[in-house]
Amino acid sequence: MLLKILHQTSYRYDRPIRHGLFQLRLHPKSGRGQEVRSWSARIEGGTREVTFMDQFDNQVDLVSAHAHASEVVVTGEGEVEVKDSSGIFGDHRGNVPLWLYTRETEATRPGSGIRQLAEAFSAEWQESPDEGGDITFLHAMSAKVLSRISYRPGTTDTTTRAEDALAAGTGVCQDHAHVFLAASRCLGFPARYVSGYLESGDSGSEQAGHAWAEVHVKGLGWVGFDVSNGISPDDRYVRVATGLDCQDAAPVRGMRLGDAAESMTVSLQVTQQ
Repeated sequence: MLLKILHQTSYRYDRPIRHGLFQLRLHPKSGRGQEVRSWSARIEGGTREVTFMDQFDNQVDLVSAHAHASEVVVTGEGEVEVKDSSGIFGDHRGNVPLWLYTRETEATRPGSGIRQLAEAFSAEWQESPDEGGDITFLHAMSAKVLSRISYRPGTTDTTTRAEDALAAGTGVCQDHAHVFLAASRCLGFPARYVSGYLESGDSGSEQAGHAWAEVHVKGLGWVGFDVSNGISPDDRYVRVATGLDCQDAAPVRGMRLGDAAESMTVSLQVTQQ
């Protein structure tokens, strides 16, 4: 499936800022299941200072805001050919050792709620194991997480911890992924966060990008689990960035100097060609 993506993030300030710095992780990469046909990132109100690959092998553009800017607009646009690989991304590669993906972060540190969920579900599963092995188990645990956290936009933000989202019982794809990552790591599975795009089949217009999890499964390598939709990623999904949690894989992260009030708007279109 050929997908066309137009992703625009606008930062507006009520007065000119003294300095601003942004990290962009917007560039998808060709790899198993996807081929980038074309991609460009445009910056209005800022200058691309350097492009580098981070520790998780994500392409990062470092952008500085123009002096006294009152608006910075970042636009990523391109076409990606995607094939259905049943969610299997394959062998672990890169400079980061596999064991690092069992590490807790501030966002995914399990409290009593997540530990109880993971341990109770694992014990219940062992009483009546399924022939599907780890894959079937992880899909079932994904469904368990979704049953505990209703999809409700606006109830959490990028600083919400997995334990707090589970306690609240509401959240979005970020929270589903964080709780699933935390539970998987509790049980010894290396797991990572994935940010990207999903062609939803509706109007093509979205409020934000999508997020899911990948777990390293013996014999298969990295396998994707979209907790929010109860499936493994297929040919409607475009992978962009990975990391231990949403902070590592955020499409745009920024900081600024000055006391200006900031507002952010996101416009995203993912359409099948």
